[in-house]
Amino acid sequence: AVPSEALANEAVSCLNRALAALRDIWEEIGIPEEQRLERTDVVRKHIKSLLDMMVAEEESLKERLLKSIAVCRKELDTLCRELQLGPFETEESTILQMEKNLRTCVEVLQKQKRDRKQELKALQEQDRALCDILCTALFSIDTGTVPSLDDLDRYRRHVASLNTLKEQRREEFVSNKRQIVLLMEELDHTPDTSFERDVVCEDEEAFCLSEDNIRALQNLLQQLERRRALNEALCAELRSRILALWERLQIPQEQRDSSAVH
Repeated sequence: AVPSEALANEAVSCLNRALAALRDIWEEIGIPEEQRLERTDVVRKHIKSLLDMMVAEEESLKERLLKSIAVCRKELDTLCRELQLGPFETEESTILQMEKNLRTCVEVLQKQKRDRKQELKALQEQDRALCDILCTALFSIDTGTVPSLDDLDRYRRHVASLNTLKEQRREEFVSNKRQIVLLMEELDHTPDTSFERDVVCEDEEAFCLSEDNIRALQNLLQQLERRRALNEALCAELRSRILALWERLQIPQEQRDSSAVH
């Protein structure tokens, strides 16, 4: 027999043995039959009350489980829609096992939902920081819903591309700034515009790496290079004139060398 059936049979046997023992005691005491019936009825009512209470408790447990299953199914339907997953399908099983399985699935999907929202928040923070530096538009994504896995993948790749662009522009800025500073020193040029002062004086991490700023930086570098080239051409022309003048005046080489030093 099934263990539970064996225990049930044992319970019935225990009850029968107890009733038989009570009847023997009543007979030995000499309790009249009428009182024996009353006492037996008291025992019956007590046992029935106890069993009814136990049945009610188990029925209540069953109802709680069925209610939990209904709540879990509703929650799963909502989570599947939010996470853009297919409809949830359950396998045939006992009420207890089904409730446990559904509750576990709800917890798993709730974690997926939390994880996706947390990643979205982290990506948005990175995106905002990068857009502030690069002066670009924020990534377009619906923040009112749970992002799909494809949405998050596109967002990750977008943020990665911005990071790459930031590094490229940072390197270009640092390289151009170094050349600009050297050219300004060589040309004895003092920064006379707010942009030039930002380039030379501002903290490299604080400089806005917008496309317009990078273009303006390149233009500034080209302007300074043209000024240096113009100065070099002017110096070459002046040297050529001096040499021609020396030739015409027949200045000795020693005197020429002495003048060249100065």
